[in-house]
Amino acid sequence: MIVLKAPQQKLLEALQSVAGIVERRHTLPILANVLLRKTGEDIEFTTSDLEIQVRTQATLGGDAGNLSTTVGARKLIDILRSLPNDQLVTLTAAQNKLTLTGGKSRFTLQTLPADDFPLVNEAVDFGPAFSVPQKTLKTLINQVHFAMAVHDIRYYLNGILFVAEGKQLTLVATDGHRLGLAQSQLETDIPKQEVILPRKTVLELQRLLKDEDTPIEMRFAGNQAKFSFSGMDFVTKLVEGKFPDYNRVIPKNHKNSVTLGRATLLASLQRAAILTSEKFKGVRVNIEPGTLRIASSNAEQEEAKEEIEIDYGGDTIEVGFNVTYLMDALSNISQDMVKIELQDGNASALITVPEQSGFKYVVMPMRI
Repeated sequence: MIVLKAPQQKLLEALQSVAGIVERRHTLPILANVLLRKTGEDIEFTTSDLEIQVRTQATLGGDAGNLSTTVGARKLIDILRSLPNDQLVTLTAAQNKLTLTGGKSRFTLQTLPADDFPLVNEAVDFGPAFSVPQKTLKTLINQVHFAMAVHDIRYYLNGILFVAEGKQLTLVATDGHRLGLAQSQLETDIPKQEVILPRKTVLELQRLLKDEDTPIEMRFAGNQAKFSFSGMDFVTKLVEGKFPDYNRVIPKNHKNSVTLGRATLLASLQRAAILTSEKFKGVRVNIEPGTLRIASSNAEQEEAKEEIEIDYGGDTIEVGFNVTYLMDALSNISQDMVKIELQDGNASALITVPEQSGFKYVVMPMRI
């Protein structure tokens, strides 16, 4: 049976959109496979890692009739990538094997039964659906993702908090040393829903979301979230646990503030970071009327000093920061100007963007 007959590029795009969650090593061999379900000329592609499930559909020709099977996702992608872009490829099924032909190339691949593929059971108690443009969600994730914890024992920090309430969507990430918050308006008024998306889910959404106005629909349940966009269905388990009260972490009424060019500040920090040590990424920041100074040093007694002219008339403050935390935030902001609010050398700094009220970034000071 001819399962499909289509240009290499079309098949490759469908496979790549679902294969991001497929791990290289698995306790269950079938999880390295993609589930193919053919109905007429339409084929549904599904992958799963038991926590996340991604599904998409494509019309790729072939014989009429139905077929369900699974085949190695990465192998199929690697083969397709090795073929010319404009190559017409044919996938044929016979006796527990799939044969891919393109030009004078021919590959025979082993399959595993579709019935053995572990599909994620979708929740029945999803809350009301709401949507935002894909590029809006992509921007929100980009503005906070770097503040997620990595393998933290406080597992609820290894992800992003999504809060939908009223007409507002809020994303928050923190690793205990810094916190990123980004907000966007919703078109519909919805009751409060709060979920923590796992780190892997966040990174995969970031990869899949497009910079366009087509909507992404979101639905949250007690232990699951579902996203529908660009012809794809994306279901994920949630991180259980109570996320910290982020409103208590965000400083209010800091009396000193300075607004300056993002690119200038980032370049100075990047230069100063060269002479910080691998383990100790600290820089000293001195702010006084008219001048911002950045200094770093290392165990070899090397040092870097940077100076930026600023429009500032507040208190003189000396404070230490992890330079990576500052650079992460500045690298993921697209606007030209940033505002830094400070109280003194012992309080957290608040970084905001003058033309965007929905973004806040808090970074704790460090002793230097």
